[in-house]
Amino acid sequence: MPTYTSLQASDSAVYAALVGEMKRQTDGVELIASENYISPAVLETMGTVFNNKYSEGYPGRRYYGGQEFTDIVETLAIERAKQLFHAGHANVQPHAGAPANVATYFALLEPGDTVLGMDLSHGGHLTHGHPVTYLTKIFKFVRYKMKDVETGELDYDEMRKVALAEKPKIILAGFSAYPREVNYAKMKAIADEVGAYTMADMAHIAGLIVGGVLRNPFDDGFDIITTTTHKTLRGPRGGMILARDPELGKKIDKSVFPGFQGGPIMQMIAAKAVAFGEAQKPEFKQYAQQIVKNSKHLAKFMMDHKMKLITNGTDNHLMLIDCIQSFGIPGGEVEQTLDKVGITLNKNMIPDDTRKPMDPSGVRLGTPAITTRGMMEKDMETLGTFILSAIEKRADTAALAHLKEEVVTFCRKFPVPGITG
Repeated sequence: MPTYTSLQASDSAVYAALVGEMKRQTDGVELIASENYISPAVLETMGTVFNNKYSEGYPGRRYYGGQEFTDIVETLAIERAKQLFHAGHANVQPHAGAPANVATYFALLEPGDTVLGMDLSHGGHLTHGHPVTYLTKIFKFVRYKMKDVETGELDYDEMRKVALAEKPKIILAGFSAYPREVNYAKMKAIADEVGAYTMADMAHIAGLIVGGVLRNPFDDGFDIITTTTHKTLRGPRGGMILARDPELGKKIDKSVFPGFQGGPIMQMIAAKAVAFGEAQKPEFKQYAQQIVKNSKHLAKFMMDHKMKLITNGTDNHLMLIDCIQSFGIPGGEVEQTLDKVGITLNKNMIPDDTRKPMDPSGVRLGTPAITTRGMMEKDMETLGTFILSAIEKRADTAALAHLKEEVVTFCRKFPVPGITG
């Protein structure tokens, strides 16, 4: 494991927590679909002296002096992002995925305008218009759902009816818990019919798009892609907005700064540049392909062992289990049980869930992080067996303790980038 001698000498409490977290990551299985491990190079870049520099504005158009090197790294990040996604414009300054979405809304909408997005319980995201967000005080959000939960097909006919009735300014594709692929061409046709912008929130699948295993919305004429940079894209925590048309990109830039954010976080932008450079390498395509192979293999194992998966499988990196139907217990209890043996996933609502968000019927899990560690299809069967065994023995403290030892032994075969490898 790496040493942090300055931190250890300066703050023993934070150092102890860091050591504990490194051990947790090394000895456990990370199945949260939105998490991943970054390379040592990206990790190093996040801790550099770029942190010390204020860089309000954009390359060549800053409000402070001394920008020759910050301009270099931000320009690298922008150009690499454009190449990866075949975009006409890239803004790499959003601090996270939610600010990227909000800045896009502010760029394209006026107060009271309508957005048509995916229902949260069917796989959408809070920033797609959930009533708990402040966005709903400014804009009107209407929703579409799956037509058939057994297959995952979206209800494009209903989407068109809602679009014709509500005249949305944006039709939004994207999700945080949807296991299938979207038909962007159908959504684009509906948007053209009502004169709407098309926006795709690709936070979860950006790396799979770059890796060529899922379709790029720009290939079907979408206007905007927003994304995080830390999930399947395997970069630092942050956000990004891509536009097909450079002229539309100018609106995005003004919305991000000065409209919504102040100074960019330059060490994170430098780390984005490094991650985007890694994503240009042939090995990244192999990694993206393996994520989906692992996901499909794990899904099949689970269904073969009588677990009920929403949409009966997956096309991407994630899957949703209906825990009530599969195990007779809610998702929160499954999450807590697996935590005890070192397997991390998250409780999650399933379509039209009758239970509350903090006590939902399902769990969500995915394969990006374990794929980064080098796990392959055969290892998915081992993980599936661990999951089944933990749930079956959840009332047996001694059995769970023994199972945790097995999980640790298994995990130590697979290095964690930046910690053990």
